[in-house]
Amino acid sequence: MPTAVALTTALALVLSGCGAAATEPGRDAAATEPGRDAAATQPGRDAAPRASASASPGAEGGRDGVLRAAVRRLAAQGDAPGAAVLIRREGGGTRYLASGVANVSTGRRIHRNDRFRAGSLTKTVIAAVTLRLAAQGRLGLGDTVEEHLPGLVRGHGNDGRAITIRQLLNQTSGLFDYTADPALARQLSAAADRTRTPASLVRTAVAHRPYSAPGATWRYSNTNYVLLGMVVQRVTGRSYATEARRDVLAPLRLHGTSFPGTRTTLPDPHGRAYTRDGGAGDGGARRDVTDLNPSSAGAAGELISTLGDLTRLLPGLLRGKVVPRAELRQMRNTSASDGRYGMGLFPVPLACGVTLWGHNGEINGSYALAVTTPDGRRSLAYRLNSTAASGLTAETSLLEAEFCPRR
Repeated sequence: MPTAVALTTALALVLSGCGAAATEPGRDAAATEPGRDAAATQPGRDAAPRASASASPGAEGGRDGVLRAAVRRLAAQGDAPGAAVLIRREGGGTRYLASGVANVSTGRRIHRNDRFRAGSLTKTVIAAVTLRLAAQGRLGLGDTVEEHLPGLVRGHGNDGRAITIRQLLNQTSGLFDYTADPALARQLSAAADRTRTPASLVRTAVAHRPYSAPGATWRYSNTNYVLLGMVVQRVTGRSYATEARRDVLAPLRLHGTSFPGTRTTLPDPHGRAYTRDGGAGDGGARRDVTDLNPSSAGAAGELISTLGDLTRLLPGLLRGKVVPRAELRQMRNTSASDGRYGMGLFPVPLACGVTLWGHNGEINGSYALAVTTPDGRRSLAYRLNSTAASGLTAETSLLEAEFCPRR
């Protein structure tokens, strides 16, 4: 299942507490609406599944039961008040299932068009923007960091003259991940609403020795994509958010997706985001961490999105609607990582032999995964409203129920 490549920022926010859930736990909401993105079922009631043209009602009903069970297990394994999944099938409409609640104080359920923090799925968008610039000849994948950001990556064995744009994209730069810096974690805990500049995050990273020489090994580091955001701005004269809105979000009609910058609140509609003191499963108090300043994530993880938008983002990319075909091949080239990571995308092999492509994302109080088939004809996105780890067994069940052939 997806490798643990989420944005693990240490945003230990002390916000308002939460009360007991006002709804009966374990009740699911579901809707099947060909071609529509709005939920149509009453909260707490299940819509009868529709059989697709390619499957018998019994087979479809069986799959639906497995999907429902997987969504419930995702919430339980992720220690989340709620979980939701949206599946988009070409010619077969969409399927939405949710379990639990979006707000433990009010009992509000997770809505299909809710906004939430998508964490490292930001990297998929930033990679697409960077590769578009490469296709236009405005930068080269072999360019060094030093060429675009002179003097920034220096000291403690770090040398921007030896690190290329390609190595930033495919996570082989060797640069230390700034989110692993203990001093930064303490500062964020003390002043979670403080704005952090990309340059300050890079300085935190280069205060540490690199993990390896550039190109020597694959090691996931959020520092790489913060630098890419800075390169995009240097090359274009505009922020990475502006470039992404124009070149990725607008062409794919991702109207619920945004780059908040330093805005601490989520746009409406939205539920709440939660974490536990000490981590999931330890019995600590559950805290509401919905509001945060995402500048400490930046180009590595500030994105806000919806399930509907995430199920359109990946098919749009893989069908060449944003990135030209030659650069798209680069996005899916995993040779530098022994098959683990391309450029803003990673493969998700299933036991049945199917390989999906996508990315996951984690930021304080939120976890998400979005995947699609290589032809973009079927996609899935799910989310938890808690800080959770990837590799949940229920995630495997969910993906195999949807994407593995059924007899």
